[in-house]
Amino acid sequence: MDKPYLPLLLTIGFSALGVAGDYFLKVASQADQPFKTIAFYIGFTVYGSTAFGWLFVMRHLKLATISTVYSVSLILMLTIVGLVGFDEKLSAGEIVGILLALASLVLLVRFA
Repeated sequence: MDKPYLPLLLTIGFSALGVAGDYFLKVASQADQPFKTIAFYIGFTVYGSTAFGWLFVMRHLKLATISTVYSVSLILMLTIVGLVGFDEKLSAGEIVGILLALASLVLLVRFA
């Protein structure tokens, strides 16, 4: 496969949408009745809306490439949301894990 940059960028964009969905689900999870919150339905809708775009991406990239790019970009963006939006802290092991995830992405782009 050629290096299709549009599908790669869309994959990262879907990660961003996933982060938005996760944000709303995290907010909903903090309520007494999470399934009755607007935040739950927004998160649910955001997740479902990406299905249409995944069909395009999957026609142009290998599943291994999609999963790696999606996972690493999702990890990085969710980490930032956790740190900034929810005042979470990272352990040394989590930092090492994030660095290894970045290394996997570098290797994938270099050799795929």
